[in-house]
Amino acid sequence: MSIGDRHGQEKKMALTKETIEDKIEIVGEYKNIQIRTATVIKEDGVEINRSFHRRILDCISSVKNEDNSWTHTDTNVSSESSEVQGIATAVWTTTVKNAKKAANEAG
Repeated sequence: MSIGDRHGQEKKMALTKETIEDKIEIVGEYKNIQIRTATVIKEDGVEINRSFHRRILDCISSVKNEDNSWTHTDTNVSSESSEVQGIATAVWTTTVKNAKKAANEAG
């Protein structure tokens, strides 16, 4: 994008877009990881817009099978940031996972 200045010369404006994890929280009994990302648009280094997206990771997902048994799957965090991976490793203990499995089966 360019605009003319008062001397008729064009000035180039640089637009950039950056996505950052700006908030990571541990929430609830089963240590859900809540991640907020901010998408920041800058013009010539000056922020002109910021929007947010939030998502939650559970430690376990559970499916009741046709024979009434359960299949529990640990949440794969390998594509998450190293920060989120470290948090998941620290808070998603065997005790927390077993409690979440029991809650899912009871639910």
